[in-house]
Amino acid sequence: MAKAPPDPAEEAPAFPAPRANPRLLDQAAAEAVLLRAVKSGRLPHAWLLTGPRGVGKATLAFRFARYLLAGGGAAEDEGPGLFGAPPPPKDLALAAGHPIFRRVASAGHPDLLTLERGVNEKTGKRRGEIVIEEVRGAIDRLHHTPAEGGWRILVVDSADELNRNAANALLKILEEPAPRSLILLVSHAPGSLLPTIRSRCCHLALAPLPGATVARLLADYAPELDPLERPAIVGLADGSIGRALDLVEAGGLELYRELVGLLGTLPRLDITRTHAFADALGRAGADRAFATTMELLGWWLARLVREGALGRAPAAVVAEEEGLAARLAGLRRLADWLALWEKLTRLVARTDRVNLDRRQVAMAAFLEIEALVAA
Repeated sequence: MAKAPPDPAEEAPAFPAPRANPRLLDQAAAEAVLLRAVKSGRLPHAWLLTGPRGVGKATLAFRFARYLLAGGGAAEDEGPGLFGAPPPPKDLALAAGHPIFRRVASAGHPDLLTLERGVNEKTGKRRGEIVIEEVRGAIDRLHHTPAEGGWRILVVDSADELNRNAANALLKILEEPAPRSLILLVSHAPGSLLPTIRSRCCHLALAPLPGATVARLLADYAPELDPLERPAIVGLADGSIGRALDLVEAGGLELYRELVGLLGTLPRLDITRTHAFADALGRAGADRAFATTMELLGWWLARLVREGALGRAPAAVVAEEEGLAARLAGLRRLADWLALWEKLTRLVARTDRVNLDRRQVAMAAFLEIEALVAA
């Protein structure tokens, strides 16, 4: 008998885009910093929101934008007014039914600008970076008088995707901000930004989410995930709900188990198994599997180095890797593993930039690891 289609009413809700997300969990400390800055009357004109990918940086940026566009901080006291006026807000939240919330969610507010990777008109595909023409257009609009008399706000999501010319163009508005303007830059890797950009922004770091929060959000937005697999996804997510949901969608747990199984054959790789895995990652349509596997490999190596620097071995995420990191870490110096991580990171970064063969990149990565531990 044919299986009945799922009832739309029973399907899990889609994880909302940052501009339409009313939930910001476990980032109260960062939210409080922004709220205090507003109440001080000396709000810095540019903020750099940093932290791991998928922990709420862009969500916080749009949450803050909504708060200001709704008049937040305009005339707040520290307590109730003479006739029992409500006390000032304790956070930046705006109800999802509020008109400003709806306009921001639909990209319909004239005083909120968003700078992100645009579409290449020649190819019809999304660009790999933010280009200077997009920055110039945003800067021109930022200089206009606020349409509704409050702030003009620019959210850059993410600043890591600015190419060199675009970054230099943005630097000009950071150095000479327009009146009543605010720039919120989201960055997953602030070390890659121009030092001059970092120095002209107030830095606000968001922490990774607690595992319990990631598990809770997984239950909300990926209820189809086997509860027995949820702890492993939480471990791989490393405090990021965005990463957790990406892993669920990409079959990341299965890819991680295969990766761990392959690493378990070291110091001499099972070459047949290695070729089969590389073949699968290099097939047409396997772009996501390749990207996920290479990201997981980089994460595994980085964690080996990070935990090794603290004198301990990383905890196993799946049973199959119990003791694996400790065994391999003992074969070479920590500095050697760090150099390998840096080399593979550069290799993977070049894959899309110069259109390298994904199968060859995967094979090269595995063979580099073998060469290190088998030497």
